[in-house]
Amino acid sequence: MNRRQMMDLFNKPNAKLPKIKKDAHVDAQIPDGLFLACPYCGAQLYSKQLGEHRVCPNCGYGFRLQAYERVHLMTTAFEEWDADLTLENPEFPGYAEKLSRAKSQTDLNESVLTGKAVLEDETVALGIMDSYFMMGSLGTMTGEKITRLFEKATEQELPVVLFTASGGARMQEGINSLMQMAKVSAAVAAHQEAGLPYFVVLTDPTTGGVTASFAMQGDVTLAEPHALVGFAGKRVIEQTIHEKVPKDFQRAETVLENGFIDAVVQRKELPKVLAQLVRFHQPQGGR
Repeated sequence: MNRRQMMDLFNKPNAKLPKIKKDAHVDAQIPDGLFLACPYCGAQLYSKQLGEHRVCPNCGYGFRLQAYERVHLMTTAFEEWDADLTLENPEFPGYAEKLSRAKSQTDLNESVLTGKAVLEDETVALGIMDSYFMMGSLGTMTGEKITRLFEKATEQELPVVLFTASGGARMQEGINSLMQMAKVSAAVAAHQEAGLPYFVVLTDPTTGGVTASFAMQGDVTLAEPHALVGFAGKRVIEQTIHEKVPKDFQRAETVLENGFIDAVVQRKELPKVLAQLVRFHQPQGGR
């Protein structure tokens, strides 16, 4: 097509432009995830702009991390607990396949990683919920691992640091998932009765039964910037009250303003802040 033909084409009303052939070879050179949009502010970003901590340089939103990624960023030493704990013979149709995919994606057997860790020279019992494992949903084994985390922390007289991330209770396990809220809460209470502190970091998203139980039972509750924190989803709430809700009403900053969070902390500052909290809450003379 020469220049004159091209100009005639553009001058015709409703003319169809010629299709540009897709170059599969060029597409193959561009890796997935090279360019990203910030889920909070919408900024278009080159992946390397996020840096090691994977934080939006425009608004400070922390992109979701897998559990082992967070261990690498937050700790100087880590000893995993209950790594082999997994659900045997799940009965819900298709559930076994979903669990298998989640295990493959995260290198975890459940949606939480637990163990003993060192945060800037302070030893803690650490739990990290992984949103890449079935959206961090609370299942029977997730609840069991978190319960054991608190029980071992109580035995070893350790503070607990728990990073929460969850879409709520796991529907495939029905009432057994909901029972984990009470079971973990009992372990949290026993740990606190022993005079040991519990620190929560709410990450994006923390919702459902996790928010309704152990995510809001800490002695100090922190959150990452712009993390979604709530119980029911925005659409469910609007359908229930028949009103539109503010855009950021379930974001960490709004929850902070309403007294449910103690501080919103940038991801790179979390190890230092958590270590300071551990030191501050130690009995006089240390443990």
